[in-house]
Amino acid sequence: MPSAEPLPVSDLGGALLGLLARGPGTGYDLTRQMHRPVGYFWSAQHSQIYGELTRLEQDGLIRGRDVDGAGPRQSRRWSITSAGRRALHAFVTTPPPDRPTRSRLAVQAYSLWLADPDAARAMVQQVRRRHVELLADYAHEDAELGSPAVGDPEFGNAAALRMGVLGAEGMVAWCDWVLEALERG
Repeated sequence: MPSAEPLPVSDLGGALLGLLARGPGTGYDLTRQMHRPVGYFWSAQHSQIYGELTRLEQDGLIRGRDVDGAGPRQSRRWSITSAGRRALHAFVTTPPPDRPTRSRLAVQAYSLWLADPDAARAMVQQVRRRHVELLADYAHEDAELGSPAVGDPEFGNAAALRMGVLGAEGMVAWCDWVLEALERG
């Protein structure tokens, strides 16, 4: 009998399944991991994470088990199921839907011609500084990662990190272009 088609998962569900494919964890563990390293490319609130864990469990993609917690209350330790691995595989190998890019900075850039040049320069310099700092963080992460093999879970970290580096480098280049244009007047 052929296996059922894997259930589709949300982007957050895909992120959580990706974390759990690396090993079991409590909601607290997953929330912490959503800040780093996942936070470089995806963010979620505490309440969103716990809500998504409940949905994934209801869909049979993860399994929760009560364990002793750090305090007086028990914690729930989550692990991915075989159905969850199939859903994660489908998620990873399906191109993301074409969605219009929503960027406040792009909206601001669209009307930058109206701004006072000094105020525009200050804003763009701040954006540039943020991305230069991000590149420094990425360089530190990259030094720790090394060159993992494709079958190693760390390869996923390296692939996401490289995407982040290229995006941040692109933002720095864009900022430099705008700053040069503002300088020329």
